[in-house]
Amino acid sequence: MGNEEHNYINITPENLANEHLCCIIRSKKKHPGVEAKRAWLAERLTEGHVFRKLNAKATAFIEYAPLEKAWVPVRGDNFYYIYCLWTYGESRGKGYGKELMEYCISDAKAAGKSGICMLGSEKQKAWLTDQRFEKKYGFRVVDTTETGYELLALSFDGTEPEFTQKAKVSRIENEELTIYYDMQCQYVQQSIDGIKRYCDDNQVLVSFIQIDTLEKAKDLPGVFNNWAVFYKGRFETVNLVGGNSLERILKKNR
Repeated sequence: MGNEEHNYINITPENLANEHLCCIIRSKKKHPGVEAKRAWLAERLTEGHVFRKLNAKATAFIEYAPLEKAWVPVRGDNFYYIYCLWTYGESRGKGYGKELMEYCISDAKAAGKSGICMLGSEKQKAWLTDQRFEKKYGFRVVDTTETGYELLALSFDGTEPEFTQKAKVSRIENEELTIYYDMQCQYVQQSIDGIKRYCDDNQVLVSFIQIDTLEKAKDLPGVFNNWAVFYKGRFETVNLVGGNSLERILKKNR
């Protein structure tokens, strides 16, 4: 599919146990975040989820799924949703991102999809793919939230997906630091561990809510790719936060 110059491989139920998953690559000792992602993927692969990567010891991959099965508060008919398109380190600048995106577009067209969508933001944020790259392929903003996030879509037939109304509200009743998460990202577990340490050390109340079903993901009260932070009842970010970034959120709302 497409005219790829490099060698790629798709993760399948048959090779999942033995292939690395790009972001955290280890040859011997298992990483808890990687194994949590592996377990999450095992259930998603039967639902049409695609994880395609460079067939090398490198970080260059794309991950997407049918929107109806994507764990995000976005609704629409017959679209693919891209969770992540990432090249890192020595993999940057070699055309991998271009080939991976073109594969996804070709796959969507071959499958008769109406288009492809993904999460963006008014101002470029960490943990989100560079939107200038997507817009070169015709992705455009089709929906927005008051918190500055955007839904980007490449439509083949003129139809458009949208955020759920609940996601646009971006409010919860709980005033304490509240984090919604799932295990789609390998860095989630270490972020949880770091936040727990920070909150214990600084006497900050925190609640962690794991999103472990598709239904819960579609019903989320804010934008979500695999992580969402709320404080004082307000949505803050989809970025995985550490000590410094968490401290800024807490200080801003004092």
